[in-house]
Amino acid sequence: MVTGTLVRHLHGGLGTATPPFVMVWGPRLDALAPISALAAGAAVPVVLRLAHRPRRPLAFAAAAMALALALGLALNVARTGVSGWSAIFDLGPRGSFEAANEYLPGLPALSYGTRFYLDRFAELVPSLPVNVAGHPPGPLLVLDALGISTAAGAAALCIGAGAMGAPLTYALGRSLLGEHEARVAGLLFACSPLTLLFGVTSFDYLFATCGLVAACLLVSHRRAVRAAGAVALAAGSLLSWALLGIGAWAAILAWRQRGPRAALVLAASCAAAWAALNGALAAVYGYDPIGTLDATAAVYRNSVASARPYAFWALGSPVAWGAMLGVPIAAGALRAAAEGADAAIALAAVLAVAAGAGFTKAETERIWLFLVPLACVAAAPVLARLRLGPVAALLLAQALAVEVLFDTIW
Repeated sequence: MVTGTLVRHLHGGLGTATPPFVMVWGPRLDALAPISALAAGAAVPVVLRLAHRPRRPLAFAAAAMALALALGLALNVARTGVSGWSAIFDLGPRGSFEAANEYLPGLPALSYGTRFYLDRFAELVPSLPVNVAGHPPGPLLVLDALGISTAAGAAALCIGAGAMGAPLTYALGRSLLGEHEARVAGLLFACSPLTLLFGVTSFDYLFATCGLVAACLLVSHRRAVRAAGAVALAAGSLLSWALLGIGAWAAILAWRQRGPRAALVLAASCAAAWAALNGALAAVYGYDPIGTLDATAAVYRNSVASARPYAFWALGSPVAWGAMLGVPIAAGALRAAAEGADAAIALAAVLAVAAGAGFTKAETERIWLFLVPLACVAAAPVLARLRLGPVAALLLAQALAVEVLFDTIW
């Protein structure tokens, strides 16, 4: 972080205004900002109550989702009021400058129907908005299938689906941890600055939920459920290429828990499901997944990423993601990895490969959002040993401070 600041001021470059982050310095307060502060303060005793008071799993899951939804909506009015919920998708004068690069402007590509869109998607990529071009064809298909064509509709989809990440993180935790640690994991997800600031206002919040569904299935002890997880992962990969990282995490976890043969079988099932789904789309609609990936890579190489030097961002990307994940969560996950916890080591391996590959340079606060639940599960056993009140207070204070002092774009 210090290096990025010094290089930026002395030399310029690195490709963002506040390297290693993608946000922009710009303090701002809306008249509704006191609501954000009150919500953050009131959430701390709620977190403690949910973590320690016995209740049925379904009741806790519903409460965790309500908490994630309430905090996400409340904190995102601090800068620009309620328009902040949908500004990233709003092409009007009150919208974000980034809206033109989002998904709604890409909907005309479906004007000739789904068959034409899938058949010609690889050829269409260079002419599509940046975020559409940077992903498989799934996001626009979801918007079209749901009849969503407005900023408010897109925001409602992302916010509603994304908030499901809290109970799903709890469910993943129950598969890997004890009941108390699983609750802590779900609550950490609800309080993480990444989910609150970059999640609520981005499609990656929806992607994270889809990846989390696959993760919950892939860690099951039942073979049929793991097979369903492979199918869910293949379907999710039509929304975001990055979600394939969930399969890698699950395979590494299987390796550590059940040995290399289990990992190989799981990886093979994920690969087979992906090949089968994409093969079916190719046969029925003419979809070309390899051509699409090549076209997307070409767009990325010619984007602003070309101005971001690998030597800095190979370290800067995970640092930015970890810092905005929330300092307590990042510290807990690192401690868990040092202690040899399987879920934490699997996450560390995926992060190392993602950073070293250099395909995502900067913007990882948003693009790696799907890894947040895995980090919360990794950190939960460590943070469950501490007083959860101060941990929640630190996370929410960080989220509120960043929201007020910086324009996080998403």
